[in-house]
Amino acid sequence: MATKVFMEALSPTMEEGRLVKWLKNEGDAVKSGDPIAEVETDKAIMELVARGDGVLRKRLIGEGDSRPVGQLVGVIAAPDESIDAIIAEAGAPASAGAASGASQSQPAQVVAQARETAGASSVPRAPNESQGEASAPPQPQVAAAGGGGETRVPDRNLEGPPATRPAQQAEGNGGVRSSPLARRLAREQGLDLGQLRGTGPGGRIIKRDIEAAAAVSTGAAAPGLAPPPAKREGDYQDIALTQIRKTIARRLSESIGPIPTFYLTAEYDLSRVEDMRKAMVALGDEYKVSVNDVLLKAVATALAQHPEVNSHWLGDRIRMFNRVHLGVAVATDDGLIVPVVFDADRKSMRQISAEVKELARLARERRLKPDQYTGSTFSVSNLGMYGIDQFTAIINPPETGILAVGRAEDKPLLVDGALTTRKRLRLTMSCDHRAVDGAVGARFLQTLGRMIENPLMLVY
Repeated sequence: MATKVFMEALSPTMEEGRLVKWLKNEGDAVKSGDPIAEVETDKAIMELVARGDGVLRKRLIGEGDSRPVGQLVGVIAAPDESIDAIIAEAGAPASAGAASGASQSQPAQVVAQARETAGASSVPRAPNESQGEASAPPQPQVAAAGGGGETRVPDRNLEGPPATRPAQQAEGNGGVRSSPLARRLAREQGLDLGQLRGTGPGGRIIKRDIEAAAAVSTGAAAPGLAPPPAKREGDYQDIALTQIRKTIARRLSESIGPIPTFYLTAEYDLSRVEDMRKAMVALGDEYKVSVNDVLLKAVATALAQHPEVNSHWLGDRIRMFNRVHLGVAVATDDGLIVPVVFDADRKSMRQISAEVKELARLARERRLKPDQYTGSTFSVSNLGMYGIDQFTAIINPPETGILAVGRAEDKPLLVDGALTTRKRLRLTMSCDHRAVDGAVGARFLQTLGRMIENPLMLVY
């Protein structure tokens, strides 16, 4: 029996996936659990695995195309089994070959066992890595895609009334290849898609092509005025949003608007931290830690003493955590991601240092697993290495605070009546006022300051 291949939720927050690369060609034999494609989620590049045995008979989308979770992207079946009904349902031609955008008009499908319990064969895994990471939060499920009964949701409201749908599906019937958004914009602008050249994957007409054509068609100058310079393709570059950038945009819009945020800034003396680090280096490279490692240990220890800051805002209640799971912001080429150091208050500086290095490497390689970037109770963002003196970070909901770390610099200071220079560090804490009052945040920073200025408190 034929097995439908859906765009699965490969991370707890994934709503849409971009197919980066097909790992199997049409006609290749596959077994259940075999990786058949690489998919870019909102956090990493993961493998989409087969849910049944047979032959990959049909690839319904092309490399580089994005689809929402639950959308049909391929079909696995026996070599002689008819899949015409499935292809017709998906709105794709029955001939071989990947058809970009072919499944746009099909009804939405719910993910087939996308987030099963840990250790099950359907748990998503990063490329070339073994399965077995912790299971993601439970999500709506339907029968496994092995030809059994399916749960359906009503048809999506496609662009325009039903009478216009055949025209919108032209690219699946040998017509002009274009995205649904491009077709809608073309209708609004009165443009003929047949007269345009697509710059998307495989010559597909996309949004920027419509915008460029519209700019040219409306560029006539008023009487007596010189015409505006024509926009040429080389004058600008449109960068398609990655899944991680889309998630960053959505998450930040959820934070900076609804959350009543205030900021607390304090400056601390790093002299003793520097002395301690030099003494540790003298013991050998295995004891070498960075200033950031010391700060993370200090933050985690202070959070353990202030659970009101180590908390989540849940709308009708505040959840205070007895364990400290510290999110550490890591910059990647695709955007910011926050892997988590679990039970950071119970780990040594050396353990934190090694773990942060490994998590940062995986983040930059887009190989983090979902359980490595979810579950933080408080976050830290450090831009000091970029020469930033001070900044304010945006809270990652449902967390109630985040600490922004600036650069350490030598500053003149009076010590016992004598002018000297000391290494100083400025920190700014963003607080969700719904859960953290000013005095609460200030007490936390006081505790943190004592540990930074007396780092031997962190060695036990």
